[in-house]
Amino acid sequence: MTVTAQSSPAVTGALVPPNFGLTKFLDALNIPPVLRPRAFFGLPHLTVRMQATEVRLHSQLPPTPAWGYDGYVPGPTIEVRRGERVRISWTNEITGPYPLVAAEVPNDPAAPPSNVPGRGGVDADPDVAALPAWTVVHLHGARTGGGNDGWAENAVLTGNSQLSEYPNDQQAMGLWYHDHGMDITRWNVMTGLAGMYLIRDDEEDALHLPHGKYEVPLMLCDRNLETDGAGQLTGQLLYKVAYNPPPPGAERVMPPFSGPFTLVNGVIWPHLDVEPRWYRFRMLNAANARFFQLQLQHADGTTDQQLQDAVRQIGSDGGLLPAPVALPGGKLILAPAERADLLINFAAFKGQSLKLSNIAPNKAPEPDVMEFRVRNQPVSDHFVLPTKLAKSFTRLTHDTLPDHEHRMVMLTPPGASHPEIWEMEQVDNSAGPSQPGEFVDGIVQVLAADSTLKTYMRMARTFDDQTNFKVMYEGWELWNVLNLSPVVAHPVHLHLIEFQALSRNTLDISGYTSKINAAGAVEGGTITGKPIAIGAAAPIDENEQGWKDVIRANGGQLVSIAGQFGGATGRFMYHCHILDHEDEGMMRAFVVMPMEAMKFEHGPHGGHQH
Repeated sequence: MTVTAQSSPAVTGALVPPNFGLTKFLDALNIPPVLRPRAFFGLPHLTVRMQATEVRLHSQLPPTPAWGYDGYVPGPTIEVRRGERVRISWTNEITGPYPLVAAEVPNDPAAPPSNVPGRGGVDADPDVAALPAWTVVHLHGARTGGGNDGWAENAVLTGNSQLSEYPNDQQAMGLWYHDHGMDITRWNVMTGLAGMYLIRDDEEDALHLPHGKYEVPLMLCDRNLETDGAGQLTGQLLYKVAYNPPPPGAERVMPPFSGPFTLVNGVIWPHLDVEPRWYRFRMLNAANARFFQLQLQHADGTTDQQLQDAVRQIGSDGGLLPAPVALPGGKLILAPAERADLLINFAAFKGQSLKLSNIAPNKAPEPDVMEFRVRNQPVSDHFVLPTKLAKSFTRLTHDTLPDHEHRMVMLTPPGASHPEIWEMEQVDNSAGPSQPGEFVDGIVQVLAADSTLKTYMRMARTFDDQTNFKVMYEGWELWNVLNLSPVVAHPVHLHLIEFQALSRNTLDISGYTSKINAAGAVEGGTITGKPIAIGAAAPIDENEQGWKDVIRANGGQLVSIAGQFGGATGRFMYHCHILDHEDEGMMRAFVVMPMEAMKFEHGPHGGHQH
């Protein structure tokens, strides 16, 4: 079945050449429809259909083939109440060809960069073009059983359904649903398979936050588009990445996708007409790999204290913060899959145009994201910013955690291979390298701030390696995520739970090295006398101290997170949420089991009590 979604009417305007012929802020922001489950003879349920569709990403573009939930891109916003157990039939009705062109281009300094439209004469990847509609939905942030979580290999083909049940026994928060097909998530999501999912509760209701038309979802992502023989944009989605020639014996390492066009709710550079009053924005970074640093600006690109004072963050991935906070430095950092609940007061900007811009170093050629057009009219707005939000919130510290397991996870730098997730087990220090200047593959030594030396041995590095992390149901765990790359940041997502960031520390990683062995495999470890040294504490900003399910593991840093693995049991995944990294192997499994059953567990355990 093919559904054609409504498009915005064509409007003419002055073209801006740096924008590849598209007029900024021409089209109105798209607001996805809202779905609420209905009860018939039992639990509330929904049927959500994945369908081929066509959408207008910009009114100056031809229609774009896409895949959508119920034919919408993004999919409908699903709303539920806390404790309202819901069953959803995710039905695959997709027909027709794969709606995305993929190409790998050489990273040639003399050629245009990869984040410009068109393939530049490079052939499209026939293997991507031949992909079937093989889909599986993950409700990101949901506490639900392993059988309902959207295990990547449990995807279904056209004509089949994925039946999932969600208890929704979680505090009010903004979740999102997206495809999670094994090895092809980066392309399936790019076709349009993503949508938002909001849980409501009494604590949130009591705050009387802006709601209805004053509560607006904003799903951000970047995309690229194909061009025709004359260099004109065709509207066809293009996944284009550039590669460097690999050293002898090494695999070709592909960098993550980056596109020139920023979309909000499926529209390139839209505008939103707002009244001079408080609004609530449910922000989501749904990009494959782009990190956003968002800043509210005047039309001329400047910002000031008045603009910064108009913005307050009230929630993060896992729900409301204890109190509203100002954005650190006046900007909101959102890594892929991170969410933020923002309040913006437009009262002081009657008749003005403001814009949301991405000031990140890796921003697209056009930094502007969207425009807010503030009406010049009086309004009655009785909302008062609360001083307290989530009264139920408790800030965790290592000293106040109940008995818990410790886990060590290391993220390797890209180079001779794609970055990997290494699961580590502490071993005797004698396992470290003994010859000067040498290293032992998979052995990493870490020097704590108190000069204690610890040695860790790699237990797993690929998705198909043995499952090591066996977690007790309702048990608490502290995971240390150590990033061995000096510059590459990874947004690490744990399925099933919310957690809090306890600490960040800088690292001296100069002792880590890697090489390609005679068999063509990559080996890595710390050289003799040069352990990874844990240094000074790095800040955790106020808006990052709430409940999270994605944590930014910054380059050359150690971040420690803690949470309770409750609400469900089963086999789950954790991974880097740069979708290209996830598909290339930065994903691992963990299992949650009842304590009584763990007494009979015979496999590896992978942690230690503290």
